Amino acid sequence: MTSSLPTDKMANAIRALAMDAVQKANSGHPGMPMGMAEIAVALWSKHYRHNPANPQWMNRDRFILSNGHGSMLQYALLHLTGYDLSMDEIKNFRQLHSKTAGHPEVHVTPGVETTTGPLGQGLSNAVGMALAERLLAAEFNKPGFNVVDHHTYAFVGDGCLMEGISHEVCSLAGALRLSKLVVLYDDNGISIDGKVEGWFLDDTPKRFEAYNWNVIRNVDGHDVAAVEAAIAAAKKSDKPTLICCKTMIGKGSPNMQGTDKVHGAALGDKEIAATREAIGWTHAPFEIPADVYAAWDAKKQGAALEEEWNALFKAYDERYPQEAGELARRMKGELPGNFTDAIDAYVGACVEKKETIATRKASQNAIQALAPVLPEFLGGSADLTGSNLTNWKECVAVRAEQAGNHINYGVREFGMSAIMNGIALHGGYIPFGATFLTFSDYSRNALRMAALMKLRSIFVFTHDSIGLGEDGPTHQSVEHVSSLRLIPNLDNWRPCDTVESAIAWKHAVARRHGPTTLIFSRQNLPFMERSAEQIQHINRGGYVLRDADNAKAVLIATGSEVELAVKSADELAKQGIAVRVVSMPCTDLFDRQDAAYKASVLPKGLPRVAIEAGVTDFWYKYVGLEGGVVGIDTFGESAPADVLFKHFGFTTDNVVAKVKSVIG
Repeated sequence: MTSSLPTDKMANAIRALAMDAVQKANSGHPGMPMGMAEIAVALWSKHYRHNPANPQWMNRDRFILSNGHGSMLQYALLHLTGYDLSMDEIKNFRQLHSKTAGHPEVHVTPGVETTTGPLGQGLSNAVGMALAERLLAAEFNKPGFNVVDHHTYAFVGDGCLMEGISHEVCSLAGALRLSKLVVLYDDNGISIDGKVEGWFLDDTPKRFEAYNWNVIRNVDGHDVAAVEAAIAAAKKSDKPTLICCKTMIGKGSPNMQGTDKVHGAALGDKEIAATREAIGWTHAPFEIPADVYAAWDAKKQGAALEEEWNALFKAYDERYPQEAGELARRMKGELPGNFTDAIDAYVGACVEKKETIATRKASQNAIQALAPVLPEFLGGSADLTGSNLTNWKECVAVRAEQAGNHINYGVREFGMSAIMNGIALHGGYIPFGATFLTFSDYSRNALRMAALMKLRSIFVFTHDSIGLGEDGPTHQSVEHVSSLRLIPNLDNWRPCDTVESAIAWKHAVARRHGPTTLIFSRQNLPFMERSAEQIQHINRGGYVLRDADNAKAVLIATGSEVELAVKSADELAKQGIAVRVVSMPCTDLFDRQDAAYKASVLPKGLPRVAIEAGVTDFWYKYVGLEGGVVGIDTFGESAPADVLFKHFGFTTDNVVAKVKSVIG
């Protein structure tokens, strides 16, 4: 957009909206929006390519407010440039069911690309978006047809760069030379506790230069022309760019600017009045004059940008119809028409082969079967590819000089997971990445954010229990499966054999509005015989694997413990005690079934015993306080797996005794 209005008036509109909205809510963070106002003017009025009338335009630039506590900056920008975000919503800042939540939320506010707030993760999502853009461009662009061609911009603060995840993702971004990633650093030297010099002395420019970034130092963050020029220079670099903007937090507040007082609290009526006088803003709260709206309005320019791109894409479609259709399908998140046939055929092959293999290998076999029909697969591992088995024969490693479909994330579990979320948010790929289950702890907040945003991210966790053996308790997951089940909207699958593993992958891929964890064993697990009806019931998360007339109890198990449940049922039968065996690979999905189905699997009044090589507390929701659980409520030990299972009571004798104790 172009305007004759002085840029300071455009910036002061942001300051006024931020301080007024925070004051009305008596809650929020006015300091960052006031301090980054000129930076926002430089980016959004001079460089940012978007269309307020269509926030989902495929080739738009992406803007990420990683320092999401300053959300009023983004809401002000969206409102002023013409998005469907009314002044009433600005006035409703931080109130129930408003579009202006305390931190930006994707799918809630038009124009917000990701949910931010946990510092550093927005920056990480931005790395994922920039990576997705680069890979899609390499795959789909043709000479004269750059149909995928946009930048990713992220605003970050000191807090984002203090977070360890910033090191993980920025190191990888530099290694991959993600040149269309531009990060603007709000270097104001203040955090909630005060001046950061007492605890943050990093030479940030040198740090990013060491990552192989292009660094633009000492930019006056209150000089729109200087910031604009820095962004223009960044767009010419063949590396990701960090623009270091020196700013004053709360700029314009005569008595609070430059201090922590303006960071996370309303200014108060007196200071707001003083600020209005200091910046020459004579308008009433929430009042924006017409000339300011006109200067900010991006609707006309945005429509022209999208129209120009639409013409390009139309010509591309005429010249390359197959590629155009494929790109459109993938950006919509739709699966190819032959996906269901492919996965059903693979399940049938598993039934025929009856393989006894580790479920991590069963997972790799499923990936190998699906990859040919899912070009959107983008796999990876946090330096454990050979153990997690997330590669396949035809996969190509992503490198700085090479596009591909498999990412070596390095030992960066948290960064990997947050980058995957960015890839999922961008669109065009279904990302999956892997590590050992015990290291899901490193990733946990990114898993939570994936669930909160309802992303199609697939987190693969192998070596799922004491069954990994000699590596000992540091690597043996005990509490992890149960704790992951506590995250709302996260589906967790722990399959027992090749068939359940294939169906777990089917659900993970097909699930459009929520993430999935796939939890696999290191050790071999036997194939379980089933009828066609039982195979269909796997799709309900839990089902009757083995039934018996006049059953006296139900054994519920997951993963590697299903074999133990079956063997224990055989032993109990020899002793004249009939029991039902229920395999429950996905408790989350089972819980969503109707009451009649759940009652058909777990009949009321029938005593229950749950078996899982993990903490016991979770399972009492199914067995009741009168039921029994065979689990482990301590950490593991270092020894061969078979020794450990016996040591911790995962034996038929122990299960039989537990069943007898609950049936009386």
